Amino acid sequence: MNGLTEQKLLQDKRVREEIDRHRWIESEKAGYDIGYDLAAADWLQRFSKSWMTYHMPKRKLSTKLTSTIKQIFSSF
Repeated sequence: MNGLTEQKLLQDKRVREEIDRHRWIESEKAGYDIGYDLAAADWLQRFSKSWMTYHMPKRKLSTKLTSTIKQIFSSF
């Protein structure tokens, strides 16, 4: 993932909430506050792709839509 994508994700309130949860969980495991920056870097590396797939399925939809349109027009 490139820096621009990460910046856009970090602007999303839902992502920041996920990172806060991740920070809390990982801090509990570590026994001390790991801090937002470490939690954000870890979350982005480990979970951002899955989060985007679930919460931002527009690419999948457009691919499916394109495929459906091609099938419809190929029958003519």
